[in-house]
Amino acid sequence: MASSNTVLMRLVASAYSIAQKAGMIVRRVIAEGDLGIVEKTCATDLQTKADRLAQMSICSSLARKFPKLTIIGEEDLPSEEVDQELIEDSQWEEILKQPCPSQYSSIKEEDLVVWVDPLDGTKEYTEGLLDNVTVLIGIAYEGKAIAGVINQPYYNYENNEKQQLREHRNEAKAGPDAVLGRTIWGVLGLGAFGFQLKEVPAGKHIITTTRSHSNKLVTDCVTAMNPDAVLRVGGAGNKIIQLIEGKASAYVFASPGCKKWDTCAPEVILHAVGGKLTDIHGNVLQYHKDAS
Repeated sequence: MASSNTVLMRLVASAYSIAQKAGMIVRRVIAEGDLGIVEKTCATDLQTKADRLAQMSICSSLARKFPKLTIIGEEDLPSEEVDQELIEDSQWEEILKQPCPSQYSSIKEEDLVVWVDPLDGTKEYTEGLLDNVTVLIGIAYEGKAIAGVINQPYYNYENNEKQQLREHRNEAKAGPDAVLGRTIWGVLGLGAFGFQLKEVPAGKHIITTTRSHSNKLVTDCVTAMNPDAVLRVGGAGNKIIQLIEGKASAYVFASPGCKKWDTCAPEVILHAVGGKLTDIHGNVLQYHKDAS
């Protein structure tokens, strides 16, 4: 069946464009200078104007195109009319050229649950650690994460800053301009795309773990693994990207705190390239609409 005729691939193609739009919103908010920070449950659990606008954009754009979807976003927002400029109705045509895995070809809209984290790594975003930030759209079927999109709004932003500095100093450009931002996507049974898969250097055991939400249990678990190095960074999406790009060999967070919108999209990308994501007991994660 042509992927353009399957619900799943049309949804992934739309989610790709919608995630790119959300990434633009994230960049715009910080460029305007008013983050509109609100504490939700504690000083490390924050919400910004970018979280709110990006979620409104993602959820409203998806709901208009796929009205029978179950869409669950991180932010608890009041119902209100969404500005038309937040709506993204395009789709990434390259995805529709890919075949839909046969086991998903007859899926209906109402069978799918979409888990949305409009800005993963909010605390780091407020502190200017922009390369930690991702936009996550995960798609689940029968409780299993089967497709996902990760947008990195600030991928290459350090290269862009260096480029601007060179231009300001009238220095010669070194190679092509770095493109700001990128989008990674994947479907189980098809693969993951938008990045270069790399292995950790031979003989190295590198752990990536939380930067903002650590505790004794997390620290003890990391220490027990006797790693060669520990990377403490923000965002579940960012940590999974570290795994697939060979910067770390394992992501350890032995503590409650990660939600389904944090892990649904990243899990798909990891599983699509042969990795595995489980809870602390080794159990697979469930993504039914009523999953906690």
